[in-house]
Amino acid sequence: MQNFTEEIKNEIISLKYGDRKCATALLSAFIRTSGSLVSRENKFGFEIITESEKTAEFICGILENVFGLSIIVSGAKSDLLSGKDKLTFECVDEKSELLLQELKIIGGESGKTNIFFVLDDKLVESDKSKIAYIKGAFLGGGSCTLPDEEVYSRTGYHFEIVFSNKNTASDFCDLLCGLDILAKLVSRKENFVVYVKSKEVISDILNILKCNKCLEKLNKIAAYKDTLNNANRVNNCSVYNIDKTVTASVKQVQAINVISQTIGLQSLNKNLFDVAECRLADKNASMQELAERLNISKSCLNHRMRRILEIAEELRD
Repeated sequence: MQNFTEEIKNEIISLKYGDRKCATALLSAFIRTSGSLVSRENKFGFEIITESEKTAEFICGILENVFGLSIIVSGAKSDLLSGKDKLTFECVDEKSELLLQELKIIGGESGKTNIFFVLDDKLVESDKSKIAYIKGAFLGGGSCTLPDEEVYSRTGYHFEIVFSNKNTASDFCDLLCGLDILAKLVSRKENFVVYVKSKEVISDILNILKCNKCLEKLNKIAAYKDTLNNANRVNNCSVYNIDKTVTASVKQVQAINVISQTIGLQSLNKNLFDVAECRLADKNASMQELAERLNISKSCLNHRMRRILEIAEELRD
């Protein structure tokens, strides 16, 4: 069964990535989150690692069809934590170096190559290219979890994308902010994580990415959890009210017994005597029920019961 992260990635893959500029932005973000640079025989290239065959096919399709690169599988090993195979793809030739320059990952003059960790504004000039960059980042280093639908879970809503460089992660936060998405940045071991925990913000992100099926699932679970939480709050309130009624009844019965065992209930005036007798007749009844049986208002009953408690307290003293 797919987890929600896989569902989002598969829906991203199913959508058209757009023109070459969008493909460039998407690929740049993907390599920054799941790839690394490789230098061999004075040539710069890259390798990418992914657990998803569908993601691998999608990225390789862009590399081959849009940029004309040849990709080779350089390795595959099983990840003990996830239980999935990690596929490693490699591309190191003259075209790969030119591509990295187009992706604004490397650049330089006079034979000196520099690595750029900041996000070049030219790469994400349009909203379409910004969205493509977010898609590529999520495909490379993103994950999203939802709370369990049926049971109480401490795991809530969580959306994150992991970067290996703080500048890259910080620039990604700024990019999201430009789209009215406020995310937080935190370091985790040697990586930097951009994340949000609000279901409303996650909903906005899925809407921006046009992941309509996943957005529908999120809203369905959120609505169900809200209904469940409201039901729990009502139930807790009912339990509290029951406990409160029982506690008050016990206190009242104890006070009436104190009067009965000292000066006797017959010493009370008729109004207080009727209240004491009614309470002893039904120790589990609520104050509203007692008031209706005595044909008096609840406020009147409260006043008379307070007087009984005061008399009992005086007798105790």
